[in-house]
Amino acid sequence: MRGVVALACAAALLGAAPLPSAVPSAPSPLAAATPLDAGAILAKMLERNPTLRSYRSRVHVDVRMLNFPFLAPKLDGTSYYRRPDTYEVVFDRVPPYAKGFSRLFDDVGDPAAWKKDERIAYQGTQRLNGRRVFVLRLTKQPHSDVLDHSLAYVDSQTYALAQMEWDYSNGGKIVMQQTYGLKDGYSVLTAQHATIDIPHIHAIADATYSRYRTNVAVTMPATP
Repeated sequence: MRGVVALACAAALLGAAPLPSAVPSAPSPLAAATPLDAGAILAKMLERNPTLRSYRSRVHVDVRMLNFPFLAPKLDGTSYYRRPDTYEVVFDRVPPYAKGFSRLFDDVGDPAAWKKDERIAYQGTQRLNGRRVFVLRLTKQPHSDVLDHSLAYVDSQTYALAQMEWDYSNGGKIVMQQTYGLKDGYSVLTAQHATIDIPHIHAIADATYSRYRTNVAVTMPATP
């Protein structure tokens, strides 16, 4: 996926500074961490679902603002994936104030896309929700004045992306947690929970993914 710059997306949501209430507590470091190479972790992530060539699924997103203007848009759309690195979420209808919001869900967790414009470094092993995860630090290349860095938390057993965290130069933070399930024998995304804590904007966004069709012909929608 193309590496979501979520602050800009949130800004599109409200027409203000880029896009939840409580940000999840930071994972606690493990006492002993086995040194690994970022490239090896990315390769393992790319090896997941090796025979999955493509899919389409329906997406439903509930957004709840925790401060004024207390908006609560509900969005429905379709997610498209085509190997090796094409992923997009297209919403059916988007309120004018939420234009561009789909990008918050567009590109989370595509290591093939990360490699194109991110400097990626391995930062050790931590505990997240009781599971051991590898931590990767992503820095935009060229450097972004808005996004300071991102952290990817990768499950050490399944190599699925468990959580993404975006840390912004203005002190804002967005955290996206991901849940997976089985469809046609493949491990696929079933839910996302985003907490947004940006200056003047506090929100929660929950997405659910359903009605998967795997290994089907996928024509990516034209970019408006």
